[in-house]
Amino acid sequence: MPVVLKTFGWSFAVTALGLVAAVLYGGWTAFGVVAILSVLEISLSFDNAVVNAGILKKMNAFWQKIFLTIGILIAVFGMRLVFPVVIVAVSANLGLIEAVDLALNDKDKYQQLVTDAHPSIAAFGGMFLLMIFLDFVFEDREIKWLGWLERPLAKLGKVDMLSVCIALVILLISSMTFAKNAHQHGGGHADKAETVLLSGVAGLITYLIVGGLSGFFEGRLEAEEEREHEAEENARRSGKKVSAVAIGGKAAFFMFLYLEVLDASFSFDGVIGAFAITNDIVLMALGLGIGAMYVRSLTVYLVRQGTLDEYVYLEHGAHYAIGALSIILLITIQYEIHELITGFIGVALIGWSFWSSVRRNRALAAEEQALGEKAEPHSGAGV
Repeated sequence: MPVVLKTFGWSFAVTALGLVAAVLYGGWTAFGVVAILSVLEISLSFDNAVVNAGILKKMNAFWQKIFLTIGILIAVFGMRLVFPVVIVAVSANLGLIEAVDLALNDKDKYQQLVTDAHPSIAAFGGMFLLMIFLDFVFEDREIKWLGWLERPLAKLGKVDMLSVCIALVILLISSMTFAKNAHQHGGGHADKAETVLLSGVAGLITYLIVGGLSGFFEGRLEAEEEREHEAEENARRSGKKVSAVAIGGKAAFFMFLYLEVLDASFSFDGVIGAFAITNDIVLMALGLGIGAMYVRSLTVYLVRQGTLDEYVYLEHGAHYAIGALSIILLITIQYEIHELITGFIGVALIGWSFWSSVRRNRALAAEEQALGEKAEPHSGAGV
């Protein structure tokens, strides 16, 4: 218990403050929206914490502190607070200051602008989320949650650029169906096919850029690790001392850059997904801010406890939740879907994957116990 309080103490405090602020801001309805956003962000960010922890444990104490201080500032204030305002400003053709002013002081006009811009936001976010989901399910993984579905998808994934092709087909269908009768403020409908196509392609390009940067930094990181091993080997052979600080620092610097790109990409799906829950910038900032704190706490906890592989299906559940969100966003171009439905689907998928992980762990433990009981009489007979 002390370990949990020490690791999650700040997150619990921020959660309490955020929920109280939500009640004061918009009553119990706002409380519910912030709670759903927080749970959704935490659920979507669990795999983020797992990836972060896997890399963070290789770094020395100094660089771990850099990531958990400067890194969390970038994640919370940059991606989860500033970025939603930027999305609204760009999609509604507003200045950044004007967008903030409208969000705080003229909520009716702000709501109208966001509603009118929703088809472009939904297409952009839906495509970005869809690419994350497709790239996950088309990758051949050693551990499979829904084997009946993931095995054939992994075989299909061997086809080059399949996820991009499928995403573009879905975008084209959405622009020819949902976008033709996009919901407008005041209950009317308009043809937003061109807007949806352009925004969807922009979302796809953004994903490819983020993925390309992540791959670049990952490649640099692997190259630095190889150089480090070679330098250590040469130093042992020649009897010379090598500056471990310089080599470690270089590798750690690329680790930090790689982590920031990864964290940005993971937090981006949470920010985009939040638009499926609410258009209120204050509630969005509160919910996503709480979620961002739990990403930090989960990362620290996983590193300290070494339990990265304990619940192996949670990453699967998070990605299926991302896939569900992507489809919901595209549907909301024409139809309104209640945020409780959206939140429930994500939480249900995460809960299902967690329970599947628990059952798997119990089955493996029972199997090991049975093997141990069989081995005992045999070993006694040989004495």
